[in-house]
Amino acid sequence: MAGELGWRDLTRSEREREYSPSSCVGGDIQPFLDDYATSSERARRWCASNGHVIHEVSYGPASSQTMDLVTPGTDRPHPVVVYIHGGYWQLLSKRESFFAAIDFLSRGVGFVAVDYTLAPAATLDDIVAECRTAVAHLHSSAERFGLDPDRIFLAGSSAGAHLAAMTALDPGRAGPTAGVVLVSGIYELEPLIGTTINDALQLDLAAVERNSPMRCRLEGFPPAVVAWGDNETAQFQRQSRMFSQLLTEAGTASTEIEISGRNHFDVIMDVGREQTPLGRAASDLIEGAEADHGPH
Repeated sequence: MAGELGWRDLTRSEREREYSPSSCVGGDIQPFLDDYATSSERARRWCASNGHVIHEVSYGPASSQTMDLVTPGTDRPHPVVVYIHGGYWQLLSKRESFFAAIDFLSRGVGFVAVDYTLAPAATLDDIVAECRTAVAHLHSSAERFGLDPDRIFLAGSSAGAHLAAMTALDPGRAGPTAGVVLVSGIYELEPLIGTTINDALQLDLAAVERNSPMRCRLEGFPPAVVAWGDNETAQFQRQSRMFSQLLTEAGTASTEIEISGRNHFDVIMDVGREQTPLGRAASDLIEGAEADHGPH
């Protein structure tokens, strides 16, 4: 599958550019990171003003092994969206990842922002294991927080989409996932070897084999939305299209969306906004699971 992406035909500098999403936005991603932080802080203040308690839940002993969880406060068990942030496994945290909470809470859906240990302090194997443990802990805590364990949805952007996919691929460790929203993800990792992106990750071919969703057995993968912005590199667009195709071939219901007027960094801001194509697809995924499982 790696060969079908066409990256082996690229020079090293071309590969560096293709796997650097900032190349499509002039190289400066700080305004987008600032927007994540500002919008997340606004959501936290809104929760406090509207009586929604944000619970910091530990899923491991490290300070990075926590997640922020908020619920609509309804009596019945409700669905929850678990968001895993991007940053090439090296940047960001749950603090900048809370921006969609208002949108989901307003529709009776809980929201969780997951933190994990960043590279190089953790290997990619470690990070994947942490995300699976976090979701497993959420399953075991479902009754405590009024969650419906049959309607736990994963969402992620960029490296977070990779982690969401890897988590959904191992229900034995993470617990079952009702659906996934994968935005601007990377699903075949070998092209990163030889780029500066790999300096902190230190991926070798064995780690690539273990951690590339495209190389995993996809049978039984949950219903998925695979989305990306139209202003992304050709390699990122190709990775999303190919992964969506592989999911379909494996029997997964996969909705594929290219979002007009969006880039690698701002497309995820739409994930909870029902009036946008991405937000509508995410909402349809959640509503479809409710229809399948019946009323709760």
